[in-house]
Amino acid sequence: MMRSLLLLLLCLVVIPEARADAALSVRFVAPERYTDAGNRYGSGPTLQATLGEIERILRDLGRRGLAANEALRIEVLDIDLAGQMLPSPGTGQFVRVVSDVTPPRFRLRYGLTQGGRTVLSAEEAVSDLTFLMRARPGQGAFVYERDLLRSWFEARIVRRQPPPA
Repeated sequence: MMRSLLLLLLCLVVIPEARADAALSVRFVAPERYTDAGNRYGSGPTLQATLGEIERILRDLGRRGLAANEALRIEVLDIDLAGQMLPSPGTGQFVRVVSDVTPPRFRLRYGLTQGGRTVLSAEEAVSDLTFLMRARPGQGAFVYERDLLRSWFEARIVRRQPPPA
């Protein structure tokens, strides 16, 4: 009896999460040509690590923000991480320097369906020149990218605001 109850509770926790993941499709289109997503200078995350983290961020947003009858398809066409890689004097290493003129940028193509009917479809460049004003230090890697994607998801997918013309 106790075993059946535990199995039922496990299904209630795992099945909704699996359904939310199934409702979100993320595809990276030609990532080797992205503006700035990989480790070109021997420091920083690899391309695979960056793509894995961006996918995780998008899946978390989907889990929290998609209704049961919604499905979202996202194609990531380009990534330009916040900041730029600059040589660190005397070390032979490069460091990522973030300033207000180097915001994160994504180019996304996406489509949202609700009950099998397309309710939103667009391709858009996503960026925010005021990203440093919202920054909260100490949140780990990809903090600016996470914040930008969260804002985009809330505006486009949750509130259904159309992209700027």
